[in-house]
Amino acid sequence: MAEKIVEEKDNTWVIVGVCIAAIILLVVLLKKDETRHLESGAVAELQQETFSKIEKRHTQNTSTPEQISGK
Repeated sequence: MAEKIVEEKDNTWVIVGVCIAAIILLVVLLKKDETRHLESGAVAELQQETFSKIEKRHTQNTSTPEQISGK
């Protein structure tokens, strides 16, 4: 008797392609969400405040030559 060979359709590459597309979409969406806080200017304001405090600390800790020599 002649047996019919039924070939199943292999969906492996379709599944892999969908997974890759989903990962790319997820990365793009998360990156957009991650950089949203930069648009508000809060980071620049915080950096400016931090650098001004560091500069203030550096100027307060400097000694004059008279203080170093003990006069």
